Amino acid sequence: MSHVLAMKPVIQPKKDGGASAAASGAAAPVGHVVKATDGTDGKRREVAHVERELPPGGVPAYLAARKSGARSLVLWADPERRNRLATLVTESVSDGVCVYRVLGAGGETIGTLVREKALSGKGLRTRWTVAQPGCPEAVGFKGRIFWWFVWWLLLPVQTAIGVGSLLSGGGDVARGPRRIIWRAGREVPLEFLSDGNEVHVHASWVDWRLAAALAALIPTFDSWLGTPWDDKRN
Repeated sequence: MSHVLAMKPVIQPKKDGGASAAASGAAAPVGHVVKATDGTDGKRREVAHVERELPPGGVPAYLAARKSGARSLVLWADPERRNRLATLVTESVSDGVCVYRVLGAGGETIGTLVREKALSGKGLRTRWTVAQPGCPEAVGFKGRIFWWFVWWLLLPVQTAIGVGSLLSGGGDVARGPRRIIWRAGREVPLEFLSDGNEVHVHASWVDWRLAAALAALIPTFDSWLGTPWDDKRN
């Protein structure tokens, strides 16, 4: 049975009198949560609370590093940040290839995620590789070749719509294909659906913490048409 994980923003209740957490001196609440369902009852359950893990230089240092592809995320078991489930750290960034390591609460390696940017040397599409100790390596490509072909054919029209949108403040531009299907031999262990930013886990051997980290990581590479959740200034 497949499991579905999706990260959603947390709607924070308004403080009395409009006071913010920062103004009161309290830590800001965790802004995103990963919800999961196994398809039995259709109910989504909160399984991880996600936020950026800022370097010593704070937000400016994080934003400067993310331009190269670096990411640092933490998954908490609770919104109070008492129990850490997993941490995603950047192992290396070079020539459009980003390697991320996902660590467990004790610092053990859960798995690695590799993103190879389109046209970086290994193909026309962005390539994602998911590796887990003792398990087969899974490789997926962003979008299908046919839909990318269609999208590029329509690019002149989309460009005109985009310019019109900037001038009029309305309109909508079609985004490039974003679906990812991971394959490990003949098996399809993972799948990312852009509608709802959902990661579908089809194989029982996939560690759900690795899948949750993937669900948090992929949206940080949203295109210029989207709004990456980790690209905030505060």
